Amino acid sequence: MRRTGTALAAMILAGGGLLAGTVPAVAAPTAVNCAVTWGSLDKAGDSAAGRRLTDVRTGQHECYDRLVFDAQGTSAAAIGYSVRYVDVLHQDPSDAVVPIKGGAILEIMLFAPRYDPATGKPYPPLPAVDVTGYRTFREFKVTGGSEGYTQAGLGVRARLPFRVFQTANHLVVDVAHTW
Repeated sequence: MRRTGTALAAMILAGGGLLAGTVPAVAAPTAVNCAVTWGSLDKAGDSAAGRRLTDVRTGQHECYDRLVFDAQGTSAAAIGYSVRYVDVLHQDPSDAVVPIKGGAILEIMLFAPRYDPATGKPYPPLPAVDVTGYRTFREFKVTGGSEGYTQAGLGVRARLPFRVFQTANHLVVDVAHTW
């Protein structure tokens, strides 16, 4: 009787091993395609009436670094912008040269006032963002603004392709790691 029990237990364990061997293998992850078609020419969006900026943040992705501006509210109303590469960043409105780290500089103009149009009082400044260790970003600065504009500079590793788009109340600037 004991031999039958032992033999039965051995067959069950062996059968379990066979079943475990039939589990399908997990597929290896596929390589990410980082090919971009964005280009490096100037980009501009609707010059609609400005919305107050409430936050700025950054993120790292496999194929690009990302800068995000948050505008007040949750609406998808247009956030006007102009983004372009410049040789030297000049602060608006003083025209003073703003030093910024990187092999190339993106000037970002947002149709967003830095002050409350009703009272003339300035809004709280946007937070500083640290891009230390980013693959493409080198330095970010909010540099100035006037007449309903906010100006920022983004130092990047080289003159690389970038895209700008809006999703809800966020304006996104992505800069590719490579061409």
